[in-house]
Parts: sequence; C-alpha cells; structure tokens
Amino acid sequence: MIVPLILLFASLAGLGAALILPGWSDLLLLALPCATASLVLLALAQGRGGYVSKSRPERPLRDRSRVFRKSVQKPEPKPMLVDGSNVLYWKDNTPRIETVREVLSHLSDLGFTPGVMFDANAGYLISGRYQDDGPLAQLLGLPVDRVLVVPKGSPADPTLLAAARKLGAQIVSNDRFRDWAETHPEVREPGHLIRGGYLADKLWLDLNDRSG
Repeated sequence: MIVPLILLFASLAGLGAALILPGWSDLLLLALPCATASLVLLALAQGRGGYVSKSRPERPLRDRSRVFRKSVQKPEPKPMLVDGSNVLYWKDNTPRIETVREVLSHLSDLGFTPGVMFDANAGYLISGRYQDDGPLAQLLGLPVDRVLVVPKGSPADPTLLAAARKLGAQIVSNDRFRDWAETHPEVREPGHLIRGGYLADKLWLDLNDRSG
C-alpha cells in the first residue's frame, strides 16, 4: 500500500505545479494519469485488506496448531511385563508387595508402561488370603487392566510368556523360564528377560542384559 500512496502524492504535487506555475501546463499530461492509476491501486489494495507478499503464503492458524501438537506429542511408552511372583522375593528373599511396587514405579520413570502378572497364591503370600486383580492393582497403584492374577491351579509362566509375545514386551524376572523355552524360544534371546534385585538395599535392573 505504501507505493500507491507515494505515487498519488507525487501525482498530486505535479497537478498542483501544472495548475499554478506558468509554463508547467504540459505536466498535466503526465500527472493526471499517474494520479488516476494511484487511486486504482489504492482501491485494489483496500479490497484485499492490504498488501500481502505472495512469496511466502501464510499457513492457516488451524494447520499451524496441528503441526505444533504433533511436534510436542510424546512418543508412545513401551510395554514391559513384570513377573510379580518372582519379583515379590527380590528383597531379603521375603515376599513383599512393596518390592513389586518399587519395580513398577522405576519402570514408569524410565518411560515404560508396565503390567504385572501373579500366580494365584500371591495374595496368600503377602496378606494370608486370596486377592484377585482389583485389590492387588490398588496396592500397586496401577489400573486394574494392567494387573492379572491367573486362575487357581494354573501357572502364571505360560500366560506371562504368551502376553509378552503378543505385546512385543520384555519381561522383568530372574526366572529363565527354561521349562518353556521349547514353545517360547524368545526367552533365550539377549535382552528379552530383564534381571534385577537389590544391592546395598538399592534396586537395580539390568536393562542391558545380554546373557540370554
């Protein structure tokens, strides 16, 4: 819009000079068309809402906000399954639900989405009575859909291994699952089973385990 204004002012000055100064009447032939052209350009600029450069078109706000949301979106956490009946005994070889809770909390802090599976006798070990998914989930501070107590009379190992295979998850356990290696050969793969324990009363997890 600045250029048409400059042209308009120059044209008006020329018109004034042509009308006032003797011998400048020929300037009308140039100043009048320039003034007319300047007015036309100003009208067009007003109709477009001002001059906008076409070299870098402005992206609509809606599109920019979508790109921003995508750029700050966090990556999906990775699943990790915990052999609860094994981890129960990690501290002092005594079954403690607090030990499982600490392991789950540590995994969450590392960016994993942990789930845990127990044998049916887990409740008896920690409280002297049977407890199913709901009560144990409450004790662990997890959603109930991430805690599973297998039915009585069924071992947790095959269910745990099948779930890990379906989810593509690693398993936190000091059990090597050798009795199930024939049907689940992935337990021999480096890093599939994550060892752990306590050293000087401090939790450690070998997330770089490659012993197989």
